[in-house]
Amino acid sequence: MATIIGRVFATENIPSTPDTFNFWTELNSPVGIGTIVKVTVPQPSKRNFGNANATQWDIYGIVVEAHGYTDLVSALYDYIGADRSPELADIAPTQRPEIRAFKVAVLRMEPEEPMQPVPIGPVYLAEDEDVLMSMRMDEYVHKGRGIPVGVYVKGGANSPVYLDADFLLGPEAAHLNITGVSGLATKTSLVEFLLKSIFTHYYPDRSDRSVAAVFFNVKGPDLLYLDLEPAESGQLSPEEIAIYDKLEIPATPFDRVQYYAPYKPDGYNLNTLRTHPDLLHNVSPLQWGLTEIFEYTEVLLNRDDVDAKADAVLALIEEKVIRKPDPAYTLGVKVTNFQRLEEWFRQVIEEMESDNKKEWHSHHIATLYKVRNRLLNITNRCRGLVGNGDAVSDLPWGEFRKNHIYVVDVANLDPTAQDLVFTRIVSKIRESLEQNDLGVERAIIFVDELNKYAASDSGDTYLKRTLLDISERGRYLGEVLFSAQQFRSQVHKRVVGNCGTGLYGRMDMDELATPGYSNLSAAVKTKLSTLPKGELMVRHPHFTQPVFVKFPRPSVMRGQDGRQLYPPQVDMEFQEAMVYRLRQLQRHLSPAKIKDAIAGYDDDIVLQVVNKIEQQRPEDILSFCKTNLRTIPTRSNGAKVKVAPLYIPDESDDAYGD
Repeated sequence: MATIIGRVFATENIPSTPDTFNFWTELNSPVGIGTIVKVTVPQPSKRNFGNANATQWDIYGIVVEAHGYTDLVSALYDYIGADRSPELADIAPTQRPEIRAFKVAVLRMEPEEPMQPVPIGPVYLAEDEDVLMSMRMDEYVHKGRGIPVGVYVKGGANSPVYLDADFLLGPEAAHLNITGVSGLATKTSLVEFLLKSIFTHYYPDRSDRSVAAVFFNVKGPDLLYLDLEPAESGQLSPEEIAIYDKLEIPATPFDRVQYYAPYKPDGYNLNTLRTHPDLLHNVSPLQWGLTEIFEYTEVLLNRDDVDAKADAVLALIEEKVIRKPDPAYTLGVKVTNFQRLEEWFRQVIEEMESDNKKEWHSHHIATLYKVRNRLLNITNRCRGLVGNGDAVSDLPWGEFRKNHIYVVDVANLDPTAQDLVFTRIVSKIRESLEQNDLGVERAIIFVDELNKYAASDSGDTYLKRTLLDISERGRYLGEVLFSAQQFRSQVHKRVVGNCGTGLYGRMDMDELATPGYSNLSAAVKTKLSTLPKGELMVRHPHFTQPVFVKFPRPSVMRGQDGRQLYPPQVDMEFQEAMVYRLRQLQRHLSPAKIKDAIAGYDDDIVLQVVNKIEQQRPEDILSFCKTNLRTIPTRSNGAKVKVAPLYIPDESDDAYGD
């Protein structure tokens, strides 16, 4: 039985409207800002408001303002009544009636037509079904499209709140943006919890409705322990477990997570905090070569230094030398990596100098020198991420799996390398979805620190254009952007404006004073500025007013706990690192035999061979090493002679006679 808590009132100065109404309640009422209430009034017998089956009028609303009243006309009367003595202020000479009055924004009316002012009638606390109806969630929950985002907790109620999958992940609308003060708004925790909810409730019985997630870890160890249970200090409370049960979400870590991290500049130690030996089973290196990054060189090159002439040379190299080799341009060199690119440049320039020419295919030699210097410098600027050789370790393009998370750790990379990682991966996801060969129907991309990557006051960058492209047309393809930042007002308007769902944690009052929040009442702004962890305000296309919800912590290990329990291992020496990497492929290999096989060879050569072994995974690793390693001359004292890295031919090189 619904609990009656008060009654609608309307005065000459405070009338009811189709959008708002006011009601009074007693002092001990559980009503507060954000409480959902219901007004039920019987329909007049001769007026059915266009609905012959309607017997009553139900109005649902949410409290947005609160006031307290007595029968005093002014404060002076109370002062005189207290005999003008401050000592008697705690003694009421007259017991005056006092009520609470609340202003309510209408969420929904049934029937909806004709739209009329809210009638006078009793006010009830909303129950589970009322919460469902008030936010129009019944329209999609009963059709299997509901994604739980938390629970509405007010007045003793603990009701699930759902987002519409078609408006969260597309195609009707898409994208999610989270705003809140760093450390207090629990933005990352909400994304982790919501993703668990999506994996559980997004068409679990249909293989054709699949979703995977790509997370970019940009802050220390934040996202590096998603597959581990919480540490003892981070165990979920009984209340949080109850919310998981209420929402029918398993309170367990993610069981399908793969981590990717580039190497450090040394080329063999992974540049991530997840290097504890017990956690490396699902950590893969991220390393690209020339063909992987060439079309994204705009991210790496200084546009003030690369003019239209240089752009023309870059386009020629991409089209005639790398993508579709033309013998008239390749000069017999198959350009598959930066080493071969350097050889090609050398041959082109030597040919020009020997013939005393200043131009090659209408391109001046000075332009060729400039482009060569800029391109060959990329491997130094992104050392560890971009390699000189053919070895490539990449995300499983074409083989993404349902309910998998692919975490790319870029926290320790410099901004240039970060931009390259973001841009290439996001672009590759879009291209794969366009060709319908990613492996899943939809891909969620989580990017934190949007104030940095898509700031409204920053210049035009390749990455910003990529994020804009996702937000504006990603929903048609299945590319969904989940983003977070501290200050929504400082993010490019088209990025946040295209996000169908907005979540707001605890916020700074300066941010709330910006124009984007002008439609919120003063009471709602005050509540937002004092929200505790685990509570959020939600805006969603089906909700006519923002709604406050509570969500539990994700059932995964926190970043700082993981770093303490699984400290990263100390960087290994070269031989030790090579032994470790090869034994990860075949445990039975003898460390001594591996060291003997690579002893006396230049480090760069050994590293190329090991990269190739990891890529091709031959059955006999030691034989592969001995076949591919080339003898390096040694001095009489046994010291290795440093030489330029050699090119290890691939099976496809026979066309060039290499």
